[in-house]
Amino acid sequence: MARRRKGDDIHGWVILDKPLDLTSTQAVSAVRRVFNAKKAGHAGTLDPLATGILPIALGEATKTVPFTVEGEKVYRFTVRWGEETDTLDTEGDVVETSDVRPTRAAIEALLPDFRGEISQVPPAFSAIKIKGERAYDLARSGEAVELEPRIIQIDDLQLIDCPSNDLAVLEMRCGKGTYVRALARDLALALGTRGHVAALRRTVVGQFCEGKSIKLDELQEMAHKGAASEALLPVQTALDDIPAFAITQEEAFDLKLGRSIVLLPRPAQELKEHRRPRVVAGKDCSFMALAMLDDEAVALGDAKAGQFQPSRVFNLTQ
Repeated sequence: MARRRKGDDIHGWVILDKPLDLTSTQAVSAVRRVFNAKKAGHAGTLDPLATGILPIALGEATKTVPFTVEGEKVYRFTVRWGEETDTLDTEGDVVETSDVRPTRAAIEALLPDFRGEISQVPPAFSAIKIKGERAYDLARSGEAVELEPRIIQIDDLQLIDCPSNDLAVLEMRCGKGTYVRALARDLALALGTRGHVAALRRTVVGQFCEGKSIKLDELQEMAHKGAASEALLPVQTALDDIPAFAITQEEAFDLKLGRSIVLLPRPAQELKEHRRPRVVAGKDCSFMALAMLDDEAVALGDAKAGQFQPSRVFNLTQ
C-alpha cells in the first residue's frame, strides 16, 4: 500500500520575497511548513545570494508552474568591476583581476549588443546536468566544466546607476534560462575588464511582482496569528494571460472526468479572438484556455473546433 503523504490539501500561490542565504529548496520547505501543505514547488530557482521574487506553488497550483517558469523575469543587479570569481558572484574565489574600470558612457554604449536574442555560455557553477551530474558539483570537486552556449532572449537591459568606479547597477528584462552571473562576466570581458555579480534581486516573475510578495518572517508571523491563508493567491493567478470562459456545474463534472465539452458559439469566438502563439515546456499551447466555475479554476485545455478538451484538471474541492 502506498504511504499517504502527510500534510493538508492547501492550494494556491505564495509569492515569497526570498531573503539572502536561503536556497530556493529551503524557502519552499519553510513555506510548506507554514501551511502544513502536502505538496509544494517553486517557479524559477534563485541563488542563495540573491533576493526577491520566488513564486511558490502549493497543492494543485503546482500544475501551473510551467506557465510561470515560461514568463518574463526582471532582475536588478550590481556588477563589481576588476575581479572575476570562479562562481561569478561574491561566494567564490577571485580567479582573474583587471585594473580597467569602464566609464558610464562605455557601459551604455555596449548594452545594445546584449539586447535581443544572444548566445550565452552558462556559469560552471550552475544546476545544468552533464552526464547526469550537476555542473556545480563537478566544479566544486575541481573538475573542468565546459558548457555549450545557449540562445537566450534579453528584452531590455539598462544601466541604472554607477555608485562608484568599481560598481555598476543594471536592470534586465529577459526570458527563461538567462544567467545574470554569466551576463556580468560577458559584459566585463566586452569592456576589457573582469567582473562578477556583487548583488542580485529578482523583481518580476511572469504574473508576479514585488507588490504581491511577502517576506518569510511576515508569513510566519501571520501563521502564528492564524492568518497565513491571507497570503495565499488563487491557483489561476499564474494563468492571468490565458483566456478563460465560464462553465456550468454539469460541464465541470464532465471535465473532471476528463471528458471534452461543447463550446457555445459566443465563448468559442471570444477564445479565438484572444488566442496568441504560446509555447510551454516545448509544447504548442496556442489553443490553451481556462475553464472556470464561478471563481474556481476547473481545467486547462485546448479550445478548438467548437470543443474544449481538458489536459490539466484542478481538484480544488475536497
